[in-house]
Amino acid sequence: MSDLSNLTIQEASRLIQSKKLKALELTEASIGRAKKLNQKLNSFITICEEEAVSQAKKVDKLIANGQKMNALAGIPFGIKDLFSTKDIRTTAGSKVLENYVPVYDAASVARLNNANACIVGKTNLDAWAHGSSGENSDFGPTRNPYDLSRVPGGSSSGSAVSVSSGSSLAAMGTDTGGSIRLPASFCNIVGLKPTYGRVSRYGVIAMASSLDCIGHFTKTVYDNALVLNVTAGEDGFDSTCTAQKPDDYTKDIEKSVKGLKIGIPKEYFENLDRKIKGLILEAVKKLEKLGAIVEDISLPNTEYGVAAYYIIQPSEVSSNLARYDGIRFGKTREKFGSEAKRRIILGTYTLSSGYYDAYYLKAMKVRRIIRNDFVDAFKKVDVIVCSVSPTLPFKLGEKVSDPLQMYLADIFTVTANLAGVPSLAVPCGFIDDLPVGMQIIGPDFSEKLLYQVGYAYEQETKWYGIKPKI
Repeated sequence: MSDLSNLTIQEASRLIQSKKLKALELTEASIGRAKKLNQKLNSFITICEEEAVSQAKKVDKLIANGQKMNALAGIPFGIKDLFSTKDIRTTAGSKVLENYVPVYDAASVARLNNANACIVGKTNLDAWAHGSSGENSDFGPTRNPYDLSRVPGGSSSGSAVSVSSGSSLAAMGTDTGGSIRLPASFCNIVGLKPTYGRVSRYGVIAMASSLDCIGHFTKTVYDNALVLNVTAGEDGFDSTCTAQKPDDYTKDIEKSVKGLKIGIPKEYFENLDRKIKGLILEAVKKLEKLGAIVEDISLPNTEYGVAAYYIIQPSEVSSNLARYDGIRFGKTREKFGSEAKRRIILGTYTLSSGYYDAYYLKAMKVRRIIRNDFVDAFKKVDVIVCSVSPTLPFKLGEKVSDPLQMYLADIFTVTANLAGVPSLAVPCGFIDDLPVGMQIIGPDFSEKLLYQVGYAYEQETKWYGIKPKI
């Protein structure tokens, strides 16, 4: 059999269920690869060999007994180390929680376990999910598999790298302002930020509670839909989780995009790097050839997105991190890294008496205006297409000492979080051997439509076939 690390979930699942491939063989191959590449890439904080092998053996036994299994049964997963995993260390990428072992699973982890997925490890991240590059981890930076001198994007850096490098076939992440879409774009894989409340946040260490979305990474659009089929849905432990019934996201994924209206927001293209702009517009032309109708649109308040986001998010961060005082669990507050301290200080100041109205309240009003921009746009078009990132993956260390430059990496992604709408990042080519991703953004709960558009484009181009040489 060819290299197991190149399999998609769709292919691996078919082989496992038809008894041509043992789940144990696939899981052991993933663990072996994860261990071998971790010195180079640093994508895992904890490798869960014992747990994954035990789950894989269970899957093989059930299949041998003729049991019909979920498509994710026996599939190796990486889990961002922000998700609580019962009896497995969960650090949030911070030395504060270096020895913390939860007594329960996050809702999405429980659903993956129920589907018999195999969790091969907990992946590296910017500590507390604070960052766009993967360099803010207290366990060392993660590296981009396409160029080891560059960042893989953050904060879900290890999850993206584990999929891109073939150490897992899928991985869970969180997206508060672009933390799934940016690493997906920088690592040539598919990443979904679902509608706010589509997937339960229960058991995931909170960064900014009104912005956090639970999503995932895969190699292909179809694989991505398979994972959302398992993780989406109501959860009594998360009051912000929608009661709206999830779709079957793989059903009709091959549906034509003929007649579909695609909006091109002028604000996202005005100062965009010329080469990246060229690739995104080339991708739009491909969709046009498939019968989509392209229209220019405006999202006039885009320019206020980053400013509003970096008031709301640190405010919620300072509130959420207040519980980590070393009294009940974890270590004391001096273990916080510089980025966590920066956000706590900013957030506490913003929420303090006399400044709350001037900053936080005003930012929340701007957030509503940005949301209205999207609501108005979706009256005219079905989806919006733009770049994920304003730049190519940048060099490690390039922006570390300039937080403002780092924050501006999220300029095209934060607005979807402020508005709560879903966005799918799909590979759309390479510049100087570095991956570029495009976003397909839709109205609330339109994940099924985003998959159809992403799938149509992916089938024409198959960029996911270009693997990193590591």
